[in-house]
Amino acid sequence: MTTGAATPVDRVTLYRAPTTEADADGIAEWLRDRIDATVEVRDRFLSRYADDDIAEEFAAARVLDPYDRETGNTMLGIVRYEERALENPERAGGVIYDGLQVQQILGQRIPQRERSLDHLHVPLLDRVVGTWGDHDGRWHKRVNVLGQPALVSVPGLYEAPAKPEQYYKEQQKHAMLSGDSPPREVLENEVEGEFLVADDPRTTEALCGYVLQAYHYLATGESFCDDADCRLHNPHRQPGVVEAQLREPEFCDAHAEAYGP
Repeated sequence: MTTGAATPVDRVTLYRAPTTEADADGIAEWLRDRIDATVEVRDRFLSRYADDDIAEEFAAARVLDPYDRETGNTMLGIVRYEERALENPERAGGVIYDGLQVQQILGQRIPQRERSLDHLHVPLLDRVVGTWGDHDGRWHKRVNVLGQPALVSVPGLYEAPAKPEQYYKEQQKHAMLSGDSPPREVLENEVEGEFLVADDPRTTEALCGYVLQAYHYLATGESFCDDADCRLHNPHRQPGVVEAQLREPEFCDAHAEAYGP
């Protein structure tokens, strides 16, 4: 757990990710029962605040190589792709973006009057974001990037925490035979262990904890909890996500005092 400066948070604004399984209204309702702040929901951030420059800025935030710290390709074809992804997000995919750059891109578009740290903005994103690891010289996909605004990546929930090794073997085998990824039901039947996959019906429930992590970080200065059974824990493997976000108890003793319903 790391600690920064604490800021009283009076208001939280969530932004929908309509092409995903995530239900922002459901997350907001869950939050209202647990935090002392006004929680509102708005439509997709990238639809609400897009402008003529944002497509090129996203192109500049692309991760080009998992082992190269440098990002960005602003050639015309890539920028055109980003423009199409903004207009038709269901057609986007297969790209990782530098989460800190995306955080800056979106933060610059929050209205000036709403940028104070007592008003947390949490865009639910249909993009995969990552952060660079200085310790191992590679990019790591993330479910969330804490700060203002706090990013919560819906596809990151499925892709960032590692699944059981057998999952990847079954996925590869099915792809070789059919040219496509196997249905979730097939993977759940063939692979031991618990994990979430794209469009998982448990998505909203799992993301509640990741949004709470964003609030907790700004309000207390603490990032993640070390207790594997707590919603504020940030596991690196899918079974840990299931344990922290979808199993009782919701919180460790220390955080149950603050957030227990």
